Amino acid sequence: MAANFWTSSHYKQLLDPEEVDGVHQIDKERGISIEDFKLIKLHMANYIAKLAQNVKVRQRVVATAITYMRRVYVRRALTEYDPRLVAPTCLYLASKAEESTVQARLLVFYIKKLHSDDKYRYEIKDILEMEMKILEALNYYLVVFHPYRALSQLLQDANMGDTTQLTWGIVNDTYKMDLILVHPPHLIALACIYIASVLKDKENTAWFEELRVDMNVVKNIAIEILDFYDSHKMITDERVAAAMIKLNK
Repeated sequence: MAANFWTSSHYKQLLDPEEVDGVHQIDKERGISIEDFKLIKLHMANYIAKLAQNVKVRQRVVATAITYMRRVYVRRALTEYDPRLVAPTCLYLASKAEESTVQARLLVFYIKKLHSDDKYRYEIKDILEMEMKILEALNYYLVVFHPYRALSQLLQDANMGDTTQLTWGIVNDTYKMDLILVHPPHLIALACIYIASVLKDKENTAWFEELRVDMNVVKNIAIEILDFYDSHKMITDERVAAAMIKLNK
């Protein structure tokens, strides 16, 4: 893995928000809206996290798997690559990339345990075949830098070690959005620290100013996270189910 984010394939692949939010034409023809697109990716991010809990892998593997899934759908349509297969396959691929390998048969076992719906029920050969398609969709670029790396050091530097659990949880929640495809990970970490500062009423304006980063970007990321928390309250199982049905038309 590249040691420097700025020379990595991850940095070179950062996208504009418009590129991330584009619904593919083939999906539009199925009636999939931008809201459906976001809901389905959110649902699949949660599915990856749930599967990961069962197969017992580190949070970093989950984060990498979700990043792969989100990268795939920048390049491929939902109706072209079924997210119910892409999600577990991304977890399988991420477990290998992060050197915490999970056997495909174990994933298949827990998929069947978690879902009675036949549309989720894939076999080992399906995962192995999809793995090759995902590698191609990712152009074989598997390097992912995560905010966690910078977070611990920044919290220590800001003398905010007592907010570690809170900020770590906020970083986890950023994977329910496409932030990792758009922003450098250290800026995402700073946005999460900024939110924690406000929530815990900590005055560290001077510390942020010393960092020499664009605070407008940090604040905009923070606003996007807080907006997500507000809109997330309105997401129901019915809305997710309605979006998923459109994949089957």
